[in-house]
Amino acid sequence: MAVPKFFMFFKPFLEAIGDGELHAAKEVRQSIAAALKLSEEDMTIMLPSGRQAVYANRINWARTYLDKAGLIETPIRAKYRITKEGKKALQSGQEIDLKYLEQYDKFREFHQNDPKSGIDPVPLDPVEEESPTEILDDAFKKVNSALAADLMDEVMKLTSTEFEQLVVKLLLKMGYGSGIDDAGIVTKPSDDGGIDGIIKEDQLGFSSIYIQAKQWAVDRTVNRPEIQKFAGALQGEKASKGLFITTAQFSQGARQYAENLHGSTIVLVDGSQMMKLMIKFGLGVSVEHVYEVKRIDSDFFTDWF
Repeated sequence: MAVPKFFMFFKPFLEAIGDGELHAAKEVRQSIAAALKLSEEDMTIMLPSGRQAVYANRINWARTYLDKAGLIETPIRAKYRITKEGKKALQSGQEIDLKYLEQYDKFREFHQNDPKSGIDPVPLDPVEEESPTEILDDAFKKVNSALAADLMDEVMKLTSTEFEQLVVKLLLKMGYGSGIDDAGIVTKPSDDGGIDGIIKEDQLGFSSIYIQAKQWAVDRTVNRPEIQKFAGALQGEKASKGLFITTAQFSQGARQYAENLHGSTIVLVDGSQMMKLMIKFGLGVSVEHVYEVKRIDSDFFTDWF
């Protein structure tokens, strides 16, 4: 099953500690997982950032919201206990969601710019389904998606030679040929033999990556015959590693051929993946803003005191 939205963890969290005793974080997580019938696979699904499991993130935000509403307390680090208000919430029989939490002053202060709270406002949407971390991740994806589209427009304005140079620069930026003199070479168009660029992987050139770069319209498709021709060019060079990179997309037949190829390895990178790599490795883009998302350093409070 899909991991429930973070507000759907409110009630199971309260039920897990409903006896009024202190409960360790690990125990609470296990109880909630059992109550919601989550599998091991469910609990290992990662956020888009890849830095945290969706399940863990939503549990953490559920805990934060319940704490800000005064329904739970944490008298000892990583150990939780239900409060009188928390017990009332369970006994009320009402749905415990974001709208329900709005009745508590402490919770509203958490979302409003109250000078006493010392906390910047957090937008509250009663129908909000994602945790703040997930909303931030989604916004980041949208910004990068728009950036990728703009970046593709700029790449398509390059000449074919400039595009080949860009591809070589991208591989060097990714670390291929690191520490090697003249590691990246763009071949001459007149006699490239189907090879547009070469990246040396060692100083003497025993191992190299051979590149074919196709600056095609984004809605075009690279089919199997093109990959077969490139495979033939690799054989002519007695090469075992090839990269076919394009601004277009690959057909399923082209991908299957590359996957099943024997004797050499051909990696296919389409336009979408190329833009993601350029953004990731900072080629053709610059940093506009940096946001740091921080969390409690439990080791500090364990080791320092």
